[in-house]
Amino acid sequence: MSSNIGDPGHGHSPAAWTAVTIMLAAIAIGTTAFFFDLQWLVWASAALVVVGLLVGWGMAKAGYGVGGAKYTPKEH
Repeated sequence: MSSNIGDPGHGHSPAAWTAVTIMLAAIAIGTTAFFFDLQWLVWASAALVVVGLLVGWGMAKAGYGVGGAKYTPKEH
């Protein structure tokens, strides 16, 4: 049907998984903090989302992203 030419891998890489895990934890913490009216923790979790983005970007630049030197795709 279709070939995988140009397929970015849909984020199945250590960089993507790490970034998403950090950001998901930050959102969960921020939501709980918002419920308990802890403004400082809401803002800290918002900063943690940015940290997750930067960690993912840094890992991708270090070769752990899709197509990186340290990434080996899994065969299905």
